Amino acid sequence: MALTESNDFTIGKKAPDFALINTVDNKSYSLTTAKGKKGTVLMFICNHCPFVIHVNPELIKMANEYQAKGIHFIAISSNEIEKYPQDGPQLMKQVAEDLKYPFPYLFDETQEVAKAYAAACTPDFYVFDADLKAVYHGQLDASRPGNGKPVTGKDIRNALNHLLENKAALEHQKPSVGCGIKWK
Repeated sequence: MALTESNDFTIGKKAPDFALINTVDNKSYSLTTAKGKKGTVLMFICNHCPFVIHVNPELIKMANEYQAKGIHFIAISSNEIEKYPQDGPQLMKQVAEDLKYPFPYLFDETQEVAKAYAAACTPDFYVFDADLKAVYHGQLDASRPGNGKPVTGKDIRNALNHLLENKAALEHQKPSVGCGIKWK
């Protein structure tokens, strides 16, 4: 498992729109129709990455908690599926149903969405305000598989609470770390 850090994404930058198929209900979702009233968390994840598997319970917990506050969560998998068939749409649907994802799990077959966001790893997290301007791009928290630190979602929770309280974006944003996106 090769460690990859997330790339820079300028705070204040407008989120690129997209339209992708949700593997669970087979419907097309765009960012503008799936965004939250108060904010949106966009996550690049996949099925097989140990870093994603490690944080999945917290992602579900956070989504359930913050969606009630007007923050929507959207997950996207952009991995190439010929060499990594475990990340294909049918298995994405299975994982989403088994774990009861409370958010759409979209498939970026062309990888154009990942490129538009300069996504580099799984998981890679972006938080946008109500106007879809970036307020956070970084790690969920300091926990990693095997490092003994509990998964709390501390960093993203802090960013979301700042957003909900109309406070300025966090000054210190540590990059996310995970498996590199599997490019074609």
